[in-house]
Amino acid sequence: MILDDLAGRLERSRLITDPDVMEAYRRDNADTVAAGRPAAVLLAETTGDVAAALAWADEHQTAVVPRGAGTGLAGGAAALDGCLVLSTERMTAIRELAPDDRLAVVEAGVLNADISRAAAEFGLMYAPDPSSYEISTIGGNIATNAGGLRCVKYGVTRDSVLGLEVVLAGGRVVRTGGRTVKGVAGYDLTSLFIGSEGTLGVITAATLKLSPRPAAEPATVVGSFPSLRAAGDAVAAVVRAGLTPSLMELMDRATLRSINEWKNIGLDDGTVAMLIAQADGPDSADCAAAMSALFEQAGADYVARSADPAEAAQLLGIRRMAYGAAERLGSCLFEDVCVPRSKLPDLLGRIEEISARRGLLILTVAHAGDGNTHPTFVFDRQPDGQVPDAVWAAADEVFQTALDLGGTLTGEHGVGVLKRRWLPLELGQDVLDLHAQIKHALDPKGVLNPGKGF
Repeated sequence: MILDDLAGRLERSRLITDPDVMEAYRRDNADTVAAGRPAAVLLAETTGDVAAALAWADEHQTAVVPRGAGTGLAGGAAALDGCLVLSTERMTAIRELAPDDRLAVVEAGVLNADISRAAAEFGLMYAPDPSSYEISTIGGNIATNAGGLRCVKYGVTRDSVLGLEVVLAGGRVVRTGGRTVKGVAGYDLTSLFIGSEGTLGVITAATLKLSPRPAAEPATVVGSFPSLRAAGDAVAAVVRAGLTPSLMELMDRATLRSINEWKNIGLDDGTVAMLIAQADGPDSADCAAAMSALFEQAGADYVARSADPAEAAQLLGIRRMAYGAAERLGSCLFEDVCVPRSKLPDLLGRIEEISARRGLLILTVAHAGDGNTHPTFVFDRQPDGQVPDAVWAAADEVFQTALDLGGTLTGEHGVGVLKRRWLPLELGQDVLDLHAQIKHALDPKGVLNPGKGF
């Protein structure tokens, strides 16, 4: 039996074939994506075992679906019938932390938040912080080029990755990049693998850039607005003024109401939109004061500032509840469009119009400082379990609006399965052909996460 052959090649990793146990590994958080039934799940513990598994899969032409913690929102980790799901969640070693070089070498299964906790002893942090930072793994973050609340100042995952350890189809282990801030020896293969969603190789370790922790607690500004467009105008004004907040997050009324109904945190039901911004540099107080003034000029009906870390943590905790609050209301289609920051008011206004015209509940949150918006479509499934056509039609309109405004279909969630049908609208056939050529060069038998991305 071919699975016995795979099991015999493994040194330490566990191979699961029990259907009941495998059920937990069939899908990620995109529950609108159909998931197949894998032949086996590999809980990899070493790079050597990942290499052995990919060599086996290449020989037997068995599809491999790489997986981290399963927090993805685009179906990139959805299993295929008869595939091998390859989980790196047990690869949890922080191999090295080098404060003098401001870097860490970590395995793919290390949780995002654990990197910053380890670096904090040396006054450092790992900057990218997706909303799932406490439960998502660095391998998954890299595979989708995840962003986060601090990306407006510190950049997305790609900006903090110096090098990778990757296992290619067939089992060859390669190391890209290095330990230096600069490096132009050869093609930038590190960037090629970042955001590739497991279609080009399985990331088993990464060398990450660490950033100094702010010397003082950040200054926080919160503002409530009478409309989404007014909040978008405030964001555009902050950008136009050349200010550098460390985060700027937006929540609409539907999101705030859903959080309040869930946690009863005393939010004013009349608030149509809320902006939470922080500044963490040496001029944080001046930056916060300037943002407060711009919020008021944009039409905010309430603005407050604070340097209290407890208050800041409470406000950001509210923002991080958004997805959980939405899921309580029904089935959700989580989307992820990004537009130039100056176009954010236009996008937000258009989402409001689509929601009202189609009679759909759309909850909108945004990493507003960089134009990355997450409209969440809430709906009741059809009797056959499918997403209603009206939801797909509304999503079509949102995606086309983002593209018309010079934006993109996905800022950080990835393409996975959910966005494949829209990808040609953004990339065009020539670029898709180039993707296919790169894929064939690295994975000629097409075993790595087939059907995902493009």
